[in-house]
Formats: sequence, C-alpha cells, structure tokens
Amino acid sequence: MNNLSILFIAVGLSMDAFAVSISSGLAIKKLKIRHAFLIASFFGLFQAIMPILGWLSGVKVRNFISSFDHWLAFLILSIIGGKMIYEATKLEEAAQKTDPLNIYLLFLLAIATSLDALAVGLSFALLNIKVIIPAVIIGITTFLFSLSGVFIGKKFGHFFEKKIEIIGGIILICIGIKILSEHFLK
Repeated sequence: MNNLSILFIAVGLSMDAFAVSISSGLAIKKLKIRHAFLIASFFGLFQAIMPILGWLSGVKVRNFISSFDHWLAFLILSIIGGKMIYEATKLEEAAQKTDPLNIYLLFLLAIATSLDALAVGLSFALLNIKVIIPAVIIGITTFLFSLSGVFIGKKFGHFFEKKIEIIGGIILICIGIKILSEHFLK
C-alpha cells in the first residue's frame, strides 16, 4: 500500500473526529487556542494508538486467514465506511449540553471516534503492512483535521458536520475496493 492510499485512509478515519471537533467548537463559548489543541491532541493521539493495537491483534491471526485476508480487509473498510455514512444520515435527537473540554468526556469521545482505526489496524496486519508510519500519518492527519474542526465549528457550526462523515465513509469504501481489486490484478 502506498503513502497516498494511507493518506486517504487517514483522511477517512479523521472525519468522525473532525465532525465531533466541529460540534465542540460550536459548544465552547469562549474558545481559546489551547482548547482546540487539547481536543485535537486527544483525537490525534487515540487515532494513532488504535491502529497499532488493531495491528498487534491482527498479527496473531494473520496466518490463519491469509487465503481470504483481502476480502476481510475489504469487508472491514466497507463496513466502517457504511457505518459512517449511515450515522451521518440518520436523524439525530436533540443534542445534549455537554462540556467538550471535560477530560473524561474527551477521553470517551477519543475512544469512540478511534474504534474505526482499531479495525483498520487489524486490516493492515492482515495485508502484512507495517503499522508505525500509517499510525503516525493517521494521528497527525486527525490532529490537523480536529484542530481546524474546532475553529470551523466556532465559525460555521453544524453546516459541514454530516457531509464530512459521508465523505469519510465513501473514502474508506473506495480504499476497500482498491485493496480487493489489487489482489485480483496480481
């Protein structure tokens, strides 16, 4: 897998965190730069750690499923992408007033938005892709998207939120199709 594909995966994975960052920027009354850095740091760090954890667990099972690993990687990425599209289009209940700077809440949001990265790390292991460089790219990309998302949220609110998650889902599905097609073109 080349670095461009990894960058597209990173962008796709960062869309959940980006959408939450937009909501956070909207919710913070007196936004300071340190607030945006705190939120972006949580999301970026967890997005970098989760693929490594997924990869470590995937390495243990890789030999057992090597004959259909390309199908599994395609399925994982397609399910994640489909889930992102579904979640972006479903009707949401009225948002609760929460403090996006609460460390406990940030921790939970960072885990929730990075579970997809755990699954992608698993697919990296199945495809025998080394994970450190992709994890760093995913973490940095998510950090940058989240940092900008807080400021976009403060400025523009919910206008972009759902559209961003749909784009992220489409990107992940396309990467899954690319992985599957590369297998058949060998």
